[in-house]
Amino acid sequence: MKKEALLQEYQDVFAKPAEAVYFSPGRINVIGEHTDYNGGHVFPAAISLGTFGAYGNRDDNTVALSSANMDESAIITFELGDTKPETVPERKWINYFKGMLVKLTEAGQTFDHGFNLLVHGNLPYGAGLSSSASIELLMGYILKDQFNLQVEQLDLVKLGQKVENEFVGLNSGIMDQFAVGMGKKDNAMLLDTNTMEYEYYPLALGDYIIVIMNTNKKHSLADSSYNDRRAESEEAVHRLQKKLDIKTLGEIDAKTFDRYDYLIADDVMIRRARHAVLENQRTLYAKEALLNGDLVQLGQLINASHVSLQYDYEVSGIELDTLAHTAWEQPGVLGARMIGGGFGGSAIAIVKKDQAEAFKTNVGKVYRDKIGYDADFYDAEIVDGPHQL
Repeated sequence: MKKEALLQEYQDVFAKPAEAVYFSPGRINVIGEHTDYNGGHVFPAAISLGTFGAYGNRDDNTVALSSANMDESAIITFELGDTKPETVPERKWINYFKGMLVKLTEAGQTFDHGFNLLVHGNLPYGAGLSSSASIELLMGYILKDQFNLQVEQLDLVKLGQKVENEFVGLNSGIMDQFAVGMGKKDNAMLLDTNTMEYEYYPLALGDYIIVIMNTNKKHSLADSSYNDRRAESEEAVHRLQKKLDIKTLGEIDAKTFDRYDYLIADDVMIRRARHAVLENQRTLYAKEALLNGDLVQLGQLINASHVSLQYDYEVSGIELDTLAHTAWEQPGVLGARMIGGGFGGSAIAIVKKDQAEAFKTNVGKVYRDKIGYDADFYDAEIVDGPHQL
């Protein structure tokens, strides 16, 4: 979206010019799904679809928010000292913004005046590309910049997760906020969620590109079985602790899991834990594949990830399975899998550049014939984290 259009939207809503414009990306995850809260590794990257914000100072203590994606004419306000989450359905979207303000205040930061903020996102709603983390880190970065806050970017990332966990009520891991907040152009980030140690690796795909496939099935993780999966994984850890000195599934390898999985003594829980353990291993193998320029191996690992998410973790569904399975059959495709929390949302595919348009047409037709409505396709451009435009 063009900066001029956002400035005009702000002028139309608030009847005065904006003082600054910002952008915060969404994210994809190359591999390492549902491993972040299981203490494993993730391999995400920030993308050029995201959330824009036009900002202006006020001389009172009111925060006024407007979203071009909701009702463009509606302005929702609250006072700086208001720390309660919004419960009225049409106001709940502001909790991601309000929560960031509350968590920064709890961390000792001070805000001496209110502000106006107009936001406009081009992330498809409910696509599983992390619009909530994009919003949280947009707000965090704007507040840091405008109020000269002495806070590290990694601390903003952690506060974004706190907003999700404690203010919004989703028991999510750190990956989404980390991927958005720490994004680096043309690089994926390998993050150890146990230690928060991370490294950047060039996403050198040569003649291939990453295509995002949006199911257009709306999902809300807070209303899905996401929290159930986390609880099942934590109970599996609790049972393994009878013999193993571990805090997370990410601490053990496949051989150790195979030796001690009998302690879990529950078929469903064993499958949940097996996904977390093997997906963590796949993520480390993917790093080696990228370093060695072995894109075929990377694609095979991505395919295996989807199979595990479909059968062991059971978070995909007919829409995501149709996209991934159909993608596997197309010429020029190295690999495809669902990404994000699941139960809808999006998938990715690594596709030969010169066959990408035919890929989108072919997969789109199969999807429409089977599911009854269209999927959307986007080329994933890998970009930097939040910044002022």
